[in-house]
Amino acid sequence: MDFFELIRLNLLSPMALAFVLGIVATMVRSDLHFPDALYTALSIYLLLAIGLKGGAELSVTPLAQLWAPLLAALLLGVGIPIWCYAILRTLGKFGVADAAAIAAHYGSVSAVTFGASLTFLESVPMSYEGFVPTLVAVMEIPGIIVALVIARLRLGQVGSWRDVLHEVLAGRSILLLFGGLVIGAAAGKEGVAQVAPLFVDPFKGALTFFLLEMGMVAARQFRDVAKAGKFLIGFGIVMPVLHGILGIWLGGLAGMSPGGSMVLGVLAASASYIAAPAAVRIALPQANPGYYLTASLVITFPFNLTLGLPLYLAITRAIFGI
Repeated sequence: MDFFELIRLNLLSPMALAFVLGIVATMVRSDLHFPDALYTALSIYLLLAIGLKGGAELSVTPLAQLWAPLLAALLLGVGIPIWCYAILRTLGKFGVADAAAIAAHYGSVSAVTFGASLTFLESVPMSYEGFVPTLVAVMEIPGIIVALVIARLRLGQVGSWRDVLHEVLAGRSILLLFGGLVIGAAAGKEGVAQVAPLFVDPFKGALTFFLLEMGMVAARQFRDVAKAGKFLIGFGIVMPVLHGILGIWLGGLAGMSPGGSMVLGVLAASASYIAAPAAVRIALPQANPGYYLTASLVITFPFNLTLGLPLYLAITRAIFGI
Protein backbone atom coordinates (compact mmCIF):
# COMPACT_ATOMS: atom_id res chain seq x y z
CA MET A 1 0.00 0.00 0.00
CA ASP A 2 1.24 3.52 -0.78
CA PHE A 3 1.12 6.40 1.69
CA PHE A 4 -2.30 7.69 0.63
CA GLU A 5 -3.77 4.21 0.83
CA LEU A 6 -2.41 3.93 4.38
CA ILE A 7 -4.06 7.25 5.26
CA ARG A 8 -7.36 6.04 3.82
CA LEU A 9 -7.08 2.77 5.72
CA ASN A 10 -6.42 4.58 8.97
CA LEU A 11 -9.03 7.32 8.56
CA LEU A 12 -11.73 4.77 7.73
CA SER A 13 -10.93 2.55 10.71
CA PRO A 14 -13.66 2.32 13.38
CA MET A 15 -11.34 3.92 15.95
CA ALA A 16 -10.58 7.03 13.90
CA LEU A 17 -14.20 7.38 12.77
CA ALA A 18 -15.40 7.09 16.37
CA PHE A 19 -13.04 9.93 17.31
CA VAL A 20 -14.47 12.05 14.48
CA LEU A 21 -18.00 11.18 15.58
CA GLY A 22 -17.18 12.46 19.06
CA ILE A 23 -15.98 15.75 17.57
CA VAL A 24 -19.13 16.05 15.44
CA ALA A 25 -21.36 15.29 18.42
CA THR A 26 -19.82 18.15 20.36
CA MET A 27 -19.86 20.58 17.42
CA VAL A 28 -23.59 20.03 16.82
CA ARG A 29 -24.26 20.25 20.57
CA SER A 30 -25.62 16.73 20.82
CA ASP A 31 -26.81 15.46 24.19
CA LEU A 32 -24.44 12.50 23.82
CA HIS A 33 -22.54 12.19 27.07
CA PHE A 34 -20.29 9.58 28.66
CA PRO A 35 -20.85 9.08 32.40
CA ASP A 36 -17.65 9.75 34.32
CA ALA A 37 -17.78 6.23 35.73
CA LEU A 38 -17.82 4.72 32.23
CA TYR A 39 -14.89 6.86 31.09
CA THR A 40 -12.91 5.77 34.14
CA ALA A 41 -13.85 2.12 33.66
CA LEU A 42 -12.77 2.18 30.01
CA SER A 43 -9.40 3.74 30.83
CA ILE A 44 -8.84 1.15 33.58
CA TYR A 45 -9.73 -1.66 31.19
CA LEU A 46 -7.47 -0.43 28.37
CA LEU A 47 -4.44 0.11 30.61
CA LEU A 48 -4.79 -3.25 32.34
CA ALA A 49 -5.37 -5.06 29.03
CA ILE A 50 -2.23 -3.50 27.54
CA GLY A 51 -0.24 -4.51 30.61
CA LEU A 52 -1.54 -8.08 30.68
CA LYS A 53 -0.81 -8.72 27.03
CA GLY A 54 2.66 -7.22 27.30
CA GLY A 55 3.43 -9.16 30.47
CA ALA A 56 2.50 -12.44 28.83
CA GLU A 57 4.92 -11.74 25.99
CA LEU A 58 7.53 -10.52 28.46
CA SER A 59 7.46 -13.91 30.18
CA VAL A 60 8.88 -15.59 27.07
CA THR A 61 11.25 -12.80 25.95
CA PRO A 62 14.98 -13.36 26.65
CA LEU A 63 16.73 -10.50 28.45
CA ALA A 64 19.27 -10.31 25.63
CA GLN A 65 16.45 -9.29 23.27
CA LEU A 66 14.96 -6.79 25.72
CA TRP A 67 17.74 -4.66 27.16
CA ALA A 68 18.55 -2.61 24.02
CA PRO A 69 14.92 -1.55 23.31
CA LEU A 70 14.49 -0.67 26.99
CA LEU A 71 17.63 1.47 26.86
CA ALA A 72 16.40 3.20 23.70
CA ALA A 73 13.04 3.91 25.35
CA LEU A 74 14.76 5.29 28.45
CA LEU A 75 17.01 7.56 26.38
CA LEU A 76 13.95 8.96 24.60
CA GLY A 77 12.10 9.45 27.88
CA VAL A 78 15.01 11.44 29.32
CA GLY A 79 16.08 13.31 26.20
CA ILE A 80 12.74 14.52 24.80
CA PRO A 81 11.77 16.79 27.73
CA ILE A 82 15.25 18.34 27.77
CA TRP A 83 15.28 19.55 24.18
CA CYS A 84 11.55 20.32 24.22
CA TYR A 85 12.10 22.63 27.19
CA ALA A 86 15.03 24.33 25.42
CA ILE A 87 13.02 24.86 22.22
CA LEU A 88 9.97 26.17 24.07
CA ARG A 89 12.09 28.62 26.05
CA THR A 90 14.35 29.89 23.26
CA LEU A 91 12.14 29.78 20.18
CA GLY A 92 8.68 29.78 21.74
CA LYS A 93 9.53 32.37 24.42
CA PHE A 94 7.47 30.48 27.00
CA GLY A 95 8.02 31.03 30.70
CA VAL A 96 9.87 28.43 32.77
CA ALA A 97 6.74 26.87 34.27
CA ASP A 98 4.84 26.65 30.98
CA ALA A 99 7.85 25.32 29.05
CA ALA A 100 8.53 22.66 31.71
CA ALA A 101 4.84 21.68 31.85
CA ILE A 102 4.60 21.22 28.08
CA ALA A 103 7.94 19.36 28.03
CA ALA A 104 6.64 16.97 30.70
CA HIS A 105 3.66 16.06 28.52
CA TYR A 106 5.81 15.41 25.43
CA GLY A 107 8.40 13.50 27.44
CA SER A 108 5.72 11.12 28.66
CA VAL A 109 3.52 8.96 26.42
CA SER A 110 -0.09 8.30 25.41
CA ALA A 111 -1.25 4.73 26.08
CA VAL A 112 -4.30 5.28 23.87
CA THR A 113 -2.18 6.35 20.89
CA PHE A 114 -0.05 3.28 21.57
CA GLY A 115 -3.13 1.04 21.52
CA ALA A 116 -4.31 2.65 18.27
CA SER A 117 -0.88 2.00 16.70
CA LEU A 118 -1.09 -1.72 17.51
CA THR A 119 -4.55 -1.92 15.94
CA PHE A 120 -3.29 -0.05 12.87
CA LEU A 121 -0.32 -2.41 12.45
CA GLU A 122 -2.61 -5.42 12.73
CA SER A 123 -4.79 -4.03 9.93
CA VAL A 124 -1.85 -3.45 7.55
CA PRO A 125 -0.67 -6.13 8.60
CA MET A 126 2.83 -5.82 10.12
CA SER A 127 4.17 -7.82 13.05
CA TYR A 128 5.81 -6.28 16.12
CA GLU A 129 7.48 -7.48 19.30
CA GLY A 130 5.04 -8.62 21.96
CA PHE A 131 6.97 -6.89 24.73
CA VAL A 132 6.30 -3.35 23.40
CA PRO A 133 3.82 -2.54 26.23
CA THR A 134 6.86 -2.68 28.53
CA LEU A 135 8.22 0.33 26.65
CA VAL A 136 5.06 2.27 27.52
CA ALA A 137 5.64 1.70 31.22
CA VAL A 138 9.33 2.61 30.92
CA MET A 139 8.67 5.87 29.05
CA GLU A 140 5.71 7.11 31.08
CA ILE A 141 7.65 8.31 34.13
CA PRO A 142 11.12 9.71 33.18
CA GLY A 143 9.86 12.51 30.95
CA ILE A 144 7.66 13.92 33.72
CA ILE A 145 10.39 13.70 36.35
CA VAL A 146 13.08 15.26 34.12
CA ALA A 147 10.86 18.21 33.16
CA LEU A 148 9.96 18.88 36.79
CA VAL A 149 13.61 18.68 37.82
CA ILE A 150 14.40 21.32 35.19
CA ALA A 151 11.62 23.51 36.57
CA ARG A 152 12.93 23.07 40.09
CA LEU A 153 16.46 24.06 39.05
CA ARG A 154 15.11 27.18 37.36
CA LEU A 155 12.39 28.18 39.80
CA GLY A 156 13.49 26.71 43.11
CA GLN A 157 10.93 24.68 45.09
CA VAL A 158 8.33 23.09 42.84
CA GLY A 159 5.29 21.72 44.61
CA SER A 160 5.72 18.83 47.01
CA TRP A 161 7.97 16.11 45.57
CA ARG A 162 6.33 13.54 47.80
CA ASP A 163 2.91 14.45 46.38
CA VAL A 164 4.26 14.58 42.82
CA LEU A 165 5.96 11.18 43.02
CA HIS A 166 2.89 9.68 44.65
CA GLU A 167 0.67 11.07 41.89
CA VAL A 168 2.97 9.72 39.17
CA LEU A 169 3.80 6.32 40.67
CA ALA A 170 0.44 5.58 42.29
CA GLY A 171 -1.68 7.07 39.51
CA ARG A 172 -3.87 4.61 37.68
CA SER A 173 -1.89 4.68 34.42
CA ILE A 174 1.42 3.57 35.96
CA LEU A 175 -0.20 1.30 38.54
CA LEU A 176 -2.30 -0.55 35.96
CA LEU A 177 0.43 -0.78 33.32
CA PHE A 178 3.06 -2.06 35.74
CA GLY A 179 0.53 -4.19 37.58
CA GLY A 180 -0.70 -5.72 34.34
CA LEU A 181 2.86 -6.40 33.22
CA VAL A 182 3.69 -8.15 36.50
CA ILE A 183 0.49 -10.20 36.43
CA GLY A 184 0.96 -11.13 32.78
CA ALA A 185 4.61 -12.04 33.28
CA ALA A 186 3.84 -14.14 36.36
CA ALA A 187 0.86 -15.91 34.79
CA GLY A 188 2.53 -16.41 31.42
CA LYS A 189 0.81 -16.88 28.10
CA GLU A 190 -1.24 -19.82 29.34
CA GLY A 191 -2.51 -17.86 32.32
CA VAL A 192 -3.44 -14.77 30.31
CA ALA A 193 -5.19 -17.01 27.78
CA GLN A 194 -7.74 -17.76 30.52
CA VAL A 195 -8.89 -14.12 30.53
CA ALA A 196 -8.31 -13.45 26.82
CA PRO A 197 -12.07 -13.44 26.04
CA LEU A 198 -12.35 -10.36 28.28
CA PHE A 199 -8.99 -8.58 28.00
CA VAL A 200 -7.71 -9.43 24.51
CA ASP A 201 -10.59 -10.05 22.11
CA PRO A 202 -12.80 -7.02 23.06
CA PHE A 203 -9.84 -4.59 23.20
CA LYS A 204 -10.56 -2.94 19.84
CA GLY A 205 -14.20 -2.40 20.73
CA ALA A 206 -13.33 -0.79 24.06
CA LEU A 207 -10.74 1.41 22.33
CA THR A 208 -13.40 2.55 19.86
CA PHE A 209 -15.69 3.54 22.73
CA PHE A 210 -12.88 5.40 24.46
CA LEU A 211 -11.93 7.33 21.32
CA LEU A 212 -15.54 8.40 20.88
CA GLU A 213 -15.28 10.06 24.29
CA MET A 214 -11.83 11.48 23.50
CA GLY A 215 -13.28 13.10 20.37
CA MET A 216 -15.83 14.91 22.52
CA VAL A 217 -13.18 15.94 25.06
CA ALA A 218 -10.87 17.28 22.35
CA ALA A 219 -13.67 19.18 20.60
CA ARG A 220 -14.55 20.98 23.83
CA GLN A 221 -11.00 22.38 23.88
CA PHE A 222 -10.90 23.56 20.25
CA ARG A 223 -11.51 27.14 21.29
CA ASP A 224 -8.16 27.10 23.11
CA VAL A 225 -6.19 26.34 19.94
CA ALA A 226 -6.30 29.96 18.75
CA LYS A 227 -5.20 31.13 22.20
CA ALA A 228 -2.25 28.71 22.14
CA GLY A 229 -0.66 30.56 19.21
CA LYS A 230 0.89 29.52 15.92
CA PHE A 231 4.17 28.41 17.49
CA LEU A 232 2.52 25.90 19.82
CA ILE A 233 0.35 24.57 16.98
CA GLY A 234 3.46 24.02 14.87
CA PHE A 235 5.30 22.53 17.85
CA GLY A 236 2.46 20.07 18.44
CA ILE A 237 2.79 18.74 14.89
CA VAL A 238 6.46 19.10 13.95
CA MET A 239 8.00 17.77 17.17
CA PRO A 240 5.99 14.51 17.14
CA VAL A 241 7.17 13.84 13.58
CA LEU A 242 10.81 14.47 14.53
CA HIS A 243 10.44 12.35 17.67
CA GLY A 244 8.78 9.63 15.62
CA ILE A 245 11.69 9.53 13.17
CA LEU A 246 14.17 9.39 16.06
CA GLY A 247 12.24 6.62 17.81
CA ILE A 248 12.02 4.51 14.65
CA TRP A 249 15.73 4.94 14.00
CA LEU A 250 16.65 4.03 17.59
CA GLY A 251 14.35 1.02 17.41
CA GLY A 252 16.31 -0.22 14.40
CA LEU A 253 19.61 0.32 16.21
CA ALA A 254 18.22 -1.63 19.17
CA GLY A 255 17.53 -4.60 16.92
CA MET A 256 13.75 -4.25 16.84
CA SER A 257 11.65 -5.31 13.86
CA PRO A 258 10.19 -2.63 11.55
CA GLY A 259 6.81 -2.97 13.30
CA GLY A 260 8.34 -2.74 16.76
CA SER A 261 10.48 0.22 15.70
CA MET A 262 7.37 2.01 14.44
CA VAL A 263 5.67 1.45 17.80
CA LEU A 264 8.69 2.96 19.58
CA GLY A 265 8.47 5.88 17.17
CA VAL A 266 4.75 6.33 17.95
CA LEU A 267 5.51 6.34 21.66
CA ALA A 268 8.21 8.97 21.16
CA ALA A 269 5.81 11.02 19.03
CA SER A 270 2.92 10.84 21.49
CA ALA A 271 2.13 13.17 24.38
CA SER A 272 0.57 12.32 27.71
CA TYR A 273 -2.81 13.68 28.73
CA ILE A 274 -3.47 11.45 31.76
CA ALA A 275 -0.38 11.00 33.95
CA ALA A 276 1.42 14.26 33.07
CA PRO A 277 -1.49 16.67 33.72
CA ALA A 278 -2.05 15.19 37.18
CA ALA A 279 1.62 15.59 38.14
CA VAL A 280 1.97 19.07 36.61
CA ARG A 281 -1.17 20.27 38.35
CA ILE A 282 0.50 19.51 41.69
CA ALA A 283 4.09 20.50 40.89
CA LEU A 284 3.49 23.55 38.68
CA PRO A 285 0.10 25.04 39.57
CA GLN A 286 1.19 28.32 37.95
CA ALA A 287 1.53 26.66 34.51
CA ASN A 288 -1.29 27.40 32.06
CA PRO A 289 -3.42 24.28 31.28
CA GLY A 290 -4.56 26.06 28.13
CA TYR A 291 -1.05 25.51 26.79
CA TYR A 292 -0.10 22.00 27.86
CA LEU A 293 -3.54 20.37 27.54
CA THR A 294 -4.26 22.04 24.20
CA ALA A 295 -0.89 20.99 22.80
CA SER A 296 -1.06 17.36 23.91
CA LEU A 297 -4.78 16.60 23.64
CA VAL A 298 -6.14 18.93 20.95
CA ILE A 299 -3.17 19.18 18.57
CA THR A 300 -0.81 16.21 18.90
CA PHE A 301 -3.30 13.48 19.79
CA PRO A 302 -5.67 14.04 16.81
CA PHE A 303 -2.70 14.49 14.45
CA ASN A 304 -1.13 11.20 15.54
CA LEU A 305 -4.44 9.34 15.45
CA THR A 306 -5.40 10.45 11.93
CA LEU A 307 -2.30 11.31 9.88
CA GLY A 308 0.57 10.39 12.18
CA LEU A 309 0.17 6.60 12.21
CA PRO A 310 0.33 6.15 8.41
CA LEU A 311 3.13 8.73 8.25
CA TYR A 312 5.22 6.84 10.82
CA LEU A 313 4.65 3.59 8.95
CA ALA A 314 5.80 5.22 5.69
CA ILE A 315 8.89 6.56 7.48
CA THR A 316 9.55 3.10 8.93
CA ARG A 317 9.40 1.55 5.47
CA ALA A 318 11.80 4.18 4.14
CA ILE A 319 14.28 3.69 6.98
CA PHE A 320 14.19 -0.11 6.77
CA GLY A 321 13.97 -0.15 2.97
CA ILE A 322 10.85 -2.32 2.83
